[in-house]
Amino acid sequence: MQKTYHGSCRCGAVAFAADIDLDKGTTRCNCSFCRKARNWGVLIKPEAFRLLRGRDRLGRYDMSGGGHSDHCFCAICGIRVFSEGDVPEIGGAFVSVAIAALDDASEAELIAAPLTWCDGLNNNWWNPPGEIRHL
Repeated sequence: MQKTYHGSCRCGAVAFAADIDLDKGTTRCNCSFCRKARNWGVLIKPEAFRLLRGRDRLGRYDMSGGGHSDHCFCAICGIRVFSEGDVPEIGGAFVSVAIAALDDASEAELIAAPLTWCDGLNNNWWNPPGEIRHL
């Protein structure tokens, strides 16, 4: 069921609202960025995301070097809150909300959310990696 969730960084300088249906699933990946960041996210369309404060406090990291996606984090406390980009293979423009940044998702909602593993390390995105215990 779609619901409006609120999220923020640790210090509160960056805050957002996002319309998310956790029942549709979340993702984790084994690429070098996601592995180090312990990334767990949920993809939504840009129109379902609203930055409420902190645009001037956002740092951006373009891991791909090609402008396909920016990982956004609070420049004060360093917490990654979302990513945004445009990748035709996954449906075009998107925002990937960091599950860890959600302030009002209950433990029960997070436990029930389906999880899809992606093998980004080997550019085999549509299949799960062979090993996930270390992720």
